[in-house]
Amino acid sequence: MRVFVFGNPDLDFDSLPIKILPELQKRLPDITFEVKDPNEEWEIPNDFIVMDIVDGINQVTFFDDIEKFESSPKITLHDFDAGSYLKYLKKLGKIKKIKIIGLPPKISEKEAVTKITAIFQAN
Repeated sequence: MRVFVFGNPDLDFDSLPIKILPELQKRLPDITFEVKDPNEEWEIPNDFIVMDIVDGINQVTFFDDIEKFESSPKITLHDFDAGSYLKYLKKLGKIKKIKIIGLPPKISEKEAVTKITAIFQAN
């Protein structure tokens, strides 16, 4: 199983997925975690999982449909976020199936690792 990890280590509000990656790799050695920039081109597998910060949630949430995300207003290309890009790729037919592990912006590293580990162990 491949999990694409989105995040920016230089921004506190967007760095959690990268920070917890070493602990997740230790706890879940059978899963391949790959850090990706959501706005760059990369090989798109038929079935994959994305882990990223999701505004508007209060707990780690497992989404199985990209269409459940509200689109944010777009004024410039800087407003084109990961969710918008993934929806665009799905519309183009490049993404067949995607699941998303959404992390709330204010969750602790310890709680995030515990919840994500539980999600993978349950599936």
